[in-house]
Amino acid sequence: MTVQSHLDGLASKLNLKQEEKDKVNKSIDTLSTRLKAYFDDELNGHFKFGSYTRGTILPRKADIYSDVDYMVIFKNPNNYKPQTLLNYLKDFVNHYYKSSEIYQSHPTIVLELNHIKFELVPAKKDTWGDLYIPSKSSPFEEWMKTDPNAFNKKLSDKNGSHNYEIKPLVRLMKYWNRLNGSYRSSYLLENSIVENFYWNCSNIKEYVYSTIEKMDYSYFDPQGYKDKVDRAKKIVANTREYESENMPYSAETEIKKLFPDF
Repeated sequence: MTVQSHLDGLASKLNLKQEEKDKVNKSIDTLSTRLKAYFDDELNGHFKFGSYTRGTILPRKADIYSDVDYMVIFKNPNNYKPQTLLNYLKDFVNHYYKSSEIYQSHPTIVLELNHIKFELVPAKKDTWGDLYIPSKSSPFEEWMKTDPNAFNKKLSDKNGSHNYEIKPLVRLMKYWNRLNGSYRSSYLLENSIVENFYWNCSNIKEYVYSTIEKMDYSYFDPQGYKDKVDRAKKIVANTREYESENMPYSAETEIKKLFPDF
C-alpha cells in the first residue's frame, strides 16, 4: 500500500454507509411524526441540518459522538424565553423516549439513541422569516440569528470545483480532530477547509498535506492543541521526505500515526 491508497481507503470507510443511513433516516422520520403529533399547531416547522445534511457526518464506529442537528421552530406567540422552549423539547423527548439518554447541553436538548444522537435546537421565526436560536456566545443576547443550511451550498460548490475531494478531506480531518480531543468545532473545521486555497492538488493525499501544512493556532489556544498541530505538521513533513526517498512503506507507516485505521 501507499499513503494515497491508505487515505483513499480510510476516506471511503469514513463515509456513512447506506445501512447506517437507513437507520438514521428511520429515526428522523419517527422524530418528525412524533413532533407533529405532540405539538400539533404550535410549530412553524422542523428539519434536520448540519453535517448530516452536508454528507460529512462520521460513522459511529469512527466517532461515538456523531449527531444529527434538528431544528424545531416554535410559533412562540407569547415570546417565551429560550429555556422555556428547551423545557418543552425536554418534555417531548421524555414523553416518547423514556428509555433513552436525555440531557440539556445549552442551547440544545440531546437525545441519545443506540445508533445516533440528536441535538434538538429550539428556534423562532420573525415577521421577515429570519430564524433565531438560543444564544450561547453572549450573556447580553438571548437569541441569535441563524441560517442553518447556508453553509451547505458553499461546501457543495467547493467540493464540485475540486474534483469531489473536499468532502472526503473534511471527513478525514474531522476524524483527526476527534482522535485529538475534538478541540475545534465541527463547523469551524469544515469552514476553514472551505476557505482554504488548494493550488495544484489533484488527489486526497495532496489535499490532506496542504490542509495540515496550513493549520495554525493562536496564542490563546491550549498548549496541548498546539502540540498536536505541531506533531501533525512534523508527521506530514516526515511522510513527504520518505516519499521523496522512494520509501513508500515508511511513508505509509508515518501517515498512519495521524490517520490510523479503525
